[in-house]
Amino acid sequence: MSSTTGPLGPVPEPTLTAGGAGSERRVRALPGRGASPQDAAPGSTLAFVESPVQLLNVLEWAYADALRASGSTDALRASEGTDALRVSGSTDAPRVADGDADGSGAPAGARAGGDTGVGAPGDLTVIVLSPHDPMTRGQLRRMAELAREEGVRVRWEEARGGASAPFRTISGLASLLRAARRIVIGDPFSRYVQLLLTMAKARDLIVVDDGTATMEFISQLARGERLERWHRRGSRGARDLVFAPVSAGARRRLTPGQHRRVEVFSSMPVDPPPGVTVTSNTFAWTRARFGPPKLTGGTDLVGTSLVETGVVDLERYVEAVTALTREHGATRYFAHRKEATDKLHRISVEVGLEIVRPDLPLELIARRGPIGRMILSFPSTVVHTLPLALAGTGIKVAVCDVDPAWLTSHASPRAQGFLSGVTGTARDVHRLPYAPASPSQP
Repeated sequence: MSSTTGPLGPVPEPTLTAGGAGSERRVRALPGRGASPQDAAPGSTLAFVESPVQLLNVLEWAYADALRASGSTDALRASEGTDALRVSGSTDAPRVADGDADGSGAPAGARAGGDTGVGAPGDLTVIVLSPHDPMTRGQLRRMAELAREEGVRVRWEEARGGASAPFRTISGLASLLRAARRIVIGDPFSRYVQLLLTMAKARDLIVVDDGTATMEFISQLARGERLERWHRRGSRGARDLVFAPVSAGARRRLTPGQHRRVEVFSSMPVDPPPGVTVTSNTFAWTRARFGPPKLTGGTDLVGTSLVETGVVDLERYVEAVTALTREHGATRYFAHRKEATDKLHRISVEVGLEIVRPDLPLELIARRGPIGRMILSFPSTVVHTLPLALAGTGIKVAVCDVDPAWLTSHASPRAQGFLSGVTGTARDVHRLPYAPASPSQP
């Protein structure tokens, strides 16, 4: 894996060459390379994304959807190692077949040098509602490059570039929204997305994973509650009250009805309400496109933004990272895109870890390699996604629980239960106890 040197260590970059372990598979996983946004047809499928992981999961959905549309049921099951659809109410998480020797999960013809012959819907257009955060923007641009290489149309919107940007964006998308027959979204909690949903006339709505937030979304939808991120605490402010009718309208659009189909494309263990179809995301496109990875033989630690969201105390977090590093011999720290630079600098200096700031989602970085034989993580999305993306590679994923003592005084009352649920429902991972006490702890 090539890298460039960033302010806090190497930043992995995708290697756009073929051949060898850890390289990309030059397969036509999603056909129609080189299509332009002008090629979009009326009645198209529109996908709205605001993060790199959301865009990755749109590509995974497009890959699975195209296999289903082609009628290639056997190929779909071979690529996913599981039945594609889980009926409403099923809590089983997707699993990948153990018999896949190289862990690619690709159907016949999609191995290295091959061609699946199926791929993205020809009318798929991804609308990137670009955020402010520089790291997120950088990863989104790299994911957009990959999507375009796969024949997916990508339209970049500076949706937050000034006070008038939202009005320009919404007015510019109005005709596409009215014509779209399917809408794919990555973040049902996003006010931007909720507003766009109220304008859409599509009868098919698909929600792809946006990390562990998918679990909370399904729970709130099933209970008929307002859509609210799990780590938020306190009463709603004036802006929340003003936006409440829009949020309520979006929730109604996300509820299946006589003329509206709702699908959730997820790698998370969810228990959907009646009428919602759950499709398993087993990272079949990622496994067909990349790897298998070269292994370093060491241990890598995955960072989290729980400090930045106000859930975990900074001092406790640094102590836990120190203890895990010494206990398991970790050498690299893969930073979350939202982690603060000051915190990463402290981890680098005090703990001695090499800080890696990926410019792609970790599922792709790990699948391409090189990567450690063991990956340590705190409760997060990757404890559900990495075992799927790395199936058949022999890489061990371990998760460390968050000690209740690490939580800040202003953390949401739901925080501990939610984090425990993330850890407890993860499959094919080794569960670690709370990080052992480090010398700096009292």
